[in-house]
Amino acid sequence: MTAPDSDFPLTAAAAEALVREAVDEGRLDVGPALRLAHSLLEPGVLDVVCEGAFESKRRGKGDVVTVSRNVFIPLTNLCRNRCSYCSFAKPPDSPEAHTYSLEEVVEVVRGGVMTGCTEALLCLGDKPEIAYKSHRAWLAERGLGTTVDLVLEASKVAFAGDMLPHTNAGILSIEEMESLRPWNASMGLMMETTSQRLRGKGMAHHYAHDKDPKLRIRMHEEAGELKIPFTTGLLLGIGENDAERVDTLATIRDIQDRFGHLQEIIVQPFHPKPETPMRHVSPIRDDEVVGWVAITRLVMGPEMNVQAPPNLAPDMLPRLVGSGLNDWGGVSPVTVDFINPEAPWPAIDRLRELTESGGQKLRDRGPVYPDWILERDEFFDPQLRAVLPRFATDEGYARRPHCQSKEEAA
Repeated sequence: MTAPDSDFPLTAAAAEALVREAVDEGRLDVGPALRLAHSLLEPGVLDVVCEGAFESKRRGKGDVVTVSRNVFIPLTNLCRNRCSYCSFAKPPDSPEAHTYSLEEVVEVVRGGVMTGCTEALLCLGDKPEIAYKSHRAWLAERGLGTTVDLVLEASKVAFAGDMLPHTNAGILSIEEMESLRPWNASMGLMMETTSQRLRGKGMAHHYAHDKDPKLRIRMHEEAGELKIPFTTGLLLGIGENDAERVDTLATIRDIQDRFGHLQEIIVQPFHPKPETPMRHVSPIRDDEVVGWVAITRLVMGPEMNVQAPPNLAPDMLPRLVGSGLNDWGGVSPVTVDFINPEAPWPAIDRLRELTESGGQKLRDRGPVYPDWILERDEFFDPQLRAVLPRFATDEGYARRPHCQSKEEAA
């Protein structure tokens, strides 16, 4: 099928033809994806794109949307990068700078277990020991050589405490990922964008060496070589354009075609933070967020798990239910979102109500999706493979044995 002239926006009828072809063939090609992206705000086009994405989602995932109850453990908020939009990273002399001891990890894990959480999300800044002598000394006092050594010990603590770790530690070498694999049910790195332009002067990633797209693509590929269940995603609104967003999706899809290890893709809108260089940048419009979730579904196809964090789009949840997503990501009854502390998690009951209002059923999962637990043994270290049944029902959804009642564990 030939796309209409790319110099003109699509009509709803032209968009519907492109979307229908994508749904029937199982994926949206780059050219049509860019045409739809350019036309999202034209009359009727967004509705057409969302309807097609929702149908694609139902073909692959049925009428279920999942959520993972987790604890968020920001092992250290020190980071060698200075992204223009980030308020998470702190310098060592900040009163808010903090690196978790293993004793603190134990306490957070204990609280998670008592509230029925199954996932321990370990999140931290990129290799702060390279930038900060004081952090190197802190590690050395505890017999640790690198921050990844701390991540490894924290993963073991969480695993021993009866939770499944998921690590997002920034750029890791293949050797570092291999050392973490036996203790982590899954790992991740947001691709964010493949735009090299955003590393230029005055752009979001100018002072962020580890946001070089080549480094991030390489880590995705090496995780694929190791067969690690992996999370990736887009960050919307940090200065990228439609073509760069589509290129990011195409790159992610190519990696998935070659390795098959990407279990989910997050579509995350940028939130401006006070006291950051990008504090005055306006977030992208709600319609664009909904539209890019839908385009992500169409590009990635019906089998990919597509996620939108519900705390970053609280006014859009009913619309997002119909946009092709099948997962809300991690929601914690214990900890805040330390990356976006201004955005509280929705209550699970409220999330269930909103999900069901869109004709979908909310189900709990762990850091590994049900179909991966049931069908993909080769993606797990034998140690992880042996314990996964303790955390999963026969359908692969989360089993929460530590809850106080059968009703809570449902």
